[in-house]
Amino acid sequence: MTYTLNTITLEPLSKKKPKNAVILCHGYGGDGKDISILAGYWRTYLPDTIFICPDAPERCAASPTGYQWFDLLDQSPDQILSKSLVAESKLNELIDEVLKKNNLISNQVIIGGFSQGCMLTLQTGIKRKDKINSIIGYSGKIINAEHLSKNLNSRPNILLMHGEQDQVVTVDAFLEAKDFFGKNNYAIESKLFKDCEHRIPTEGSSLGLQFIKKNFK
Repeated sequence: MTYTLNTITLEPLSKKKPKNAVILCHGYGGDGKDISILAGYWRTYLPDTIFICPDAPERCAASPTGYQWFDLLDQSPDQILSKSLVAESKLNELIDEVLKKNNLISNQVIIGGFSQGCMLTLQTGIKRKDKINSIIGYSGKIINAEHLSKNLNSRPNILLMHGEQDQVVTVDAFLEAKDFFGKNNYAIESKLFKDCEHRIPTEGSSLGLQFIKKNFK
């Protein structure tokens, strides 16, 4: 099955029609293959789930072998927001394709991402009017709180995770996101990992799996 974006697709291990879907978005300079490693681990325990791991639509300005959802180099906050809205439309198109091609409804879809992929999934998932099931965010942040606060169109469950020693997206971003969603009365779970830098630790993948299993019941 093909989609508008180039994807790594892991079909259900059960060989049956998918009961639900997980879409995972990689970080800045990565690709779908990178984050499909996480999907491959989760897939073992979710045999009726299809996993979609897209490549972002643009080649990365800082790492030409990888991809970016939007450019981060020498960009003002307004420029970053503007470019993120283009990426948001691409991710929304992919979500709609996944729903249609697999005969699923929005509550049967969880989206997640790492770093820039986390930023995009938070913005996209919250703004969608048809509520997706949940969002899992690793090592990311809210792109533009003012913009998002004006577009709180749905209330998916949210799990945010972050490394305490992250120097790429600092822990302040995690705390700000946690505070934003708390103040706006979202059902949010969070985990801060000690002695962890900008990565997904083993505990983080396990917590993500538990969160998916709980919300897909």
